[in-house]
Amino acid sequence: MIYVVRHGQTDLNKEGRLQGRKGLPLNKEGFRQAEYLKYKLSQIPFDYVYSSPQERAIQTAEIATGKEACIDPRLDVYDLGEADGLLKSEVEMAGVLPDARLYNGLEETDCFIERIFSFMTELKKEHGNNEKNILISGHRCTTGAIGSYFTVGSRDENILKHSSNNGDYRLFSF
Repeated sequence: MIYVVRHGQTDLNKEGRLQGRKGLPLNKEGFRQAEYLKYKLSQIPFDYVYSSPQERAIQTAEIATGKEACIDPRLDVYDLGEADGLLKSEVEMAGVLPDARLYNGLEETDCFIERIFSFMTELKKEHGNNEKNILISGHRCTTGAIGSYFTVGSRDENILKHSSNNGDYRLFSF
């Protein structure tokens, strides 16, 4: 089974700000969420633990499983460019993402989805026929893209449609 986890809360989440690669570590509530996740998953013997390179995702993965996470840059958060850290209420959106015409440095959605799908395709090749328990710790966009991989099977442009809340997880299998 594949447990896809969104990191616990950070101060930027609490303040209603967009959080990308300039993100913060978990706050007190985020640590509580990670500990609760550990409790909910305590009966699961995880064979593999993967994480985004962001500190908040690593913290969540390692607290929840008690294992060291294998960091994969393909699981990194969507690059928000100049919109990173801004209040959500201040940002001009184009659908579910900041408007690329107004904010420099935004990652192209297709490129983001491609790197997440690349990770998942490789994971399926390595572990698809095995009965292994795998935890993947990431972000709202990461959990959304992985959700699209399993539920839609295509590159759904709404990368948040299948996402999880802070400290929550969704369960999938190949």
